[in-house]
Amino acid sequence: MLDPDVPDERRDEIAAQTRQRIEAGGTLKHDASWGMRKLAYEIRHKGEGAYHLVLFTATPATLEELSRVLKITDGVMRHLAVRRVVGSTARPPEPTPEEPVAVAAVERQDAETESSAPESAGEETE
Repeated sequence: MLDPDVPDERRDEIAAQTRQRIEAGGTLKHDASWGMRKLAYEIRHKGEGAYHLVLFTATPATLEELSRVLKITDGVMRHLAVRRVVGSTARPPEPTPEEPVAVAAVERQDAETESSAPESAGEETE
C-alpha cells in the first residue's frame, strides 16, 4: 500500500523497482494496481491508500531483501507478503455499498423491540 500523497511518477518508480528486485531472484506472475481505497483506520493520519498487488515466486533470500527495501522506502505505507492459496483469485474485492451506521442501529433496535413486546396487553403471566 502506497502513500496517496506520493505523485503517480513516484508510485510507478516504486512498482518498477519492486518488479526488478523480484525478477532478480524469482519469477513475476502478475502485477496490478488496485487504485485508491479507503482504509478501515487511519495510517499516518491518512484515510486512503494506493493498493498494488504483485504475485510472484521467489527464494526466501529474495523475499527477505524485498521486505527490507520496502520497509525503508519512502512512499510505502504498508507491505505484506503472504503465501497464496492455489485457486484463489487475484481480483480486487468489489466495493460494498456503505449503509449509514445510525440507520442500521435504529432499524435493529426497532426489530428487537417488536419481537420482545407481549402479544396481547391483557395477558397475565405467572
